[in-house]
Amino acid sequence: MKFLLTSGGISNDSIRNALVDLLGKPISECSALYIPTALHANTNGPTMIARLISGDTKTPPFSEGYVSMCHMGWKSWGVLELAALSNIDKERWHQRVRETDALLVEGGDPLYLCYWMRQSGLADLLPELPREMVYVGLSAGSMVMAPSIGEDFVRWRPPTGGDSTLGLVDFAIFPHLDNPDLPDNCMANAEEWAAGMPMPSYLIDDQTAIQVVDGVVNVISEGQWKRFVP
Repeated sequence: MKFLLTSGGISNDSIRNALVDLLGKPISECSALYIPTALHANTNGPTMIARLISGDTKTPPFSEGYVSMCHMGWKSWGVLELAALSNIDKERWHQRVRETDALLVEGGDPLYLCYWMRQSGLADLLPELPREMVYVGLSAGSMVMAPSIGEDFVRWRPPTGGDSTLGLVDFAIFPHLDNPDLPDNCMANAEEWAAGMPMPSYLIDDQTAIQVVDGVVNVISEGQWKRFVP
């Protein structure tokens, strides 16, 4: 599996071009599954999910020109709700996941997302998926791939406690760097967070993505980012 780990989604031409390169064909020829699960842990989660699925992103809290990952011109796409999968036979959904070109994993709460990835069985399936498939993460959807997220990002806490996540990449991610709507996400706070992490970290703004193919990391950015090694 290939990874495109973003802070703010497919927010500029450089990130979109990287996605097309990873897919190996135009978006209009590709299928996708959208995973909104992480948003359920947010107070406005149901409303946000409905708006993102419908494509209604022209008004706040979405920024001007924001396009939902669902509405990028896919040949076909569906919704995969992880919280519903633990009671469904794997045969009913595993093959659909294996055959899709891209998994679009929405933002929200990274630990809630990680919990349901594990409970649903998707976490176990991810390492077995075809190399050609592209995992596209947005914020929490990107952070969950790290070994851990750090206590600063712990809001919803899993029954087992802690801040550990899936560890499918060997670095951590601090998203939404210098976002004007998130004043605590300044560079000084991001560096303080990174200094407390036991692995390298990428501090990325909403115009930046991290591409990982066969363990090779490449940063795609039209904005600001920093790699921090503790």
